[in-house]
Amino acid sequence: MKSDLVLYNTLSRKKEVFKPIDPEVIGMYVCGPTVYGDAHLGHAKSYVSFDLIYRYLKHIFPKVKYVQNITDVGHLTDDADEGDDKIAKQSRLEKVDPMAVVEKYMHNYFRDMDALNVERASIYPRPSGHIPEQIEIIEDLIKKGYAYEVNGSVYFDVAKYNEKHDYGKLSGRNIEEMMEGAANRSLEGQSEKRNAVDFALWKKAEPTHLMQWNSPWGKGYPGWHIECTVMSQKYLGDNFDIHGGGLENAFPHHECEIAQAEAHTDKAFANYWLHNNMVTINGQKMGKSLGNGIFCHELFSGDNFQLDRAYSPMTVRFFILQSHYRSTLDFSNEALEAASKGLDRLQKGVLRLENLKASNNSTIDVKAFEDELYQAMNDDFNSPIAIAKLFDGLKWIAALEKGDERLTEKDLAHFKKTYHTFYFDILGLKMEKNEGTKNEVLDDVMQLVLAFRKAAKEQKDYATADQIRDKLKALKIAVKDSKDGAEWHFED
Repeated sequence: MKSDLVLYNTLSRKKEVFKPIDPEVIGMYVCGPTVYGDAHLGHAKSYVSFDLIYRYLKHIFPKVKYVQNITDVGHLTDDADEGDDKIAKQSRLEKVDPMAVVEKYMHNYFRDMDALNVERASIYPRPSGHIPEQIEIIEDLIKKGYAYEVNGSVYFDVAKYNEKHDYGKLSGRNIEEMMEGAANRSLEGQSEKRNAVDFALWKKAEPTHLMQWNSPWGKGYPGWHIECTVMSQKYLGDNFDIHGGGLENAFPHHECEIAQAEAHTDKAFANYWLHNNMVTINGQKMGKSLGNGIFCHELFSGDNFQLDRAYSPMTVRFFILQSHYRSTLDFSNEALEAASKGLDRLQKGVLRLENLKASNNSTIDVKAFEDELYQAMNDDFNSPIAIAKLFDGLKWIAALEKGDERLTEKDLAHFKKTYHTFYFDILGLKMEKNEGTKNEVLDDVMQLVLAFRKAAKEQKDYATADQIRDKLKALKIAVKDSKDGAEWHFED
């Protein structure tokens, strides 16, 4: 299974067989959130997607070192080199220290990701804790001629880098066209750069700037791009396996990361680049400026004008997983309702699976079923296909209940293990109560009902026994009598 894993590499623009640097330890870095506000549906899409990838890599390889940063400084409001620091701006709005903003929204981020059953990464580095390392790399880039200092700020020289390397290879952009286009635009604050496409490694801080550190070039703060380059290489090495993030960050953020890293080490940076696609709301791009954003906690509470009701965290997770990570995810209440019903049906099937009895022979090829699930996940982590295969398996569960199909004890154990592995471990779904499922309280009630029915039959009161059965059937609850007693399950 390991050798068959194929993933889409943004760098080559094609699917490739995954060949790890060290099969014993996979290194993966994913750009984390800038914590100046609560996590929204876009964050959920991104981090549930990479959680799926993380879970599957852990399943087929001995160890995965997963690094996801928490950006706490240097991410400016226009995602480039000008504007205000997003966290500093929020700190002024809330009238608290910038790091109080960071702590508040970092806590909320983990709260929402925990609800979505997103597993914690191995390491969560923060740029503010890696200022010396960033300064050291910037000094090296200046020494090698790839960066220059102007008035207390330091910029990366894209033209110089492109003499030996290929700036634009990740995003497919042409540097000559970019430089020409940038030169034709009048961009405030970029006059001190040699070229408009150059980007900041270190920014001079004005006296009123809330976050600043001492450096060889005066007081300032790091650029957004250098942070990820430094932290990923510190924890994963100069060259590592996978770098992930949102498609919107492929340029300029990830392009700049590559340029800084390769100029510094003269080695390849990340071997495979994985990008998840964006979220749309009823076909329209989601964004704060459009007023259609939905926070995760609003999804769970229903407290948003675009929501018909609250949706459980597992419904949201299942909704995300029904879309391939590289596909656009279009939100609508109708789509979430469908996801809720689909999850409920699948969850019931997993519960019904526990009550199946073994036979003396098998009529189902469980190994082929398992292979199809692995084939789906090995094809660029195709969770929609894997989910479809699990739904196909529900037909077998129903046939096994009726006695139309059979499984030996060994094959039944294999079938159960396959469902558990993919449902719980790889897809990361959890059982949720109060969703119409067979939880412990409901099962206790049903056992009491079945005991009354059994007593009626023993007293030859078949009319009452049949009435109980028919009433349950009207509630979509089927009762099956066997020599071991009566069992119940939800009907599909």
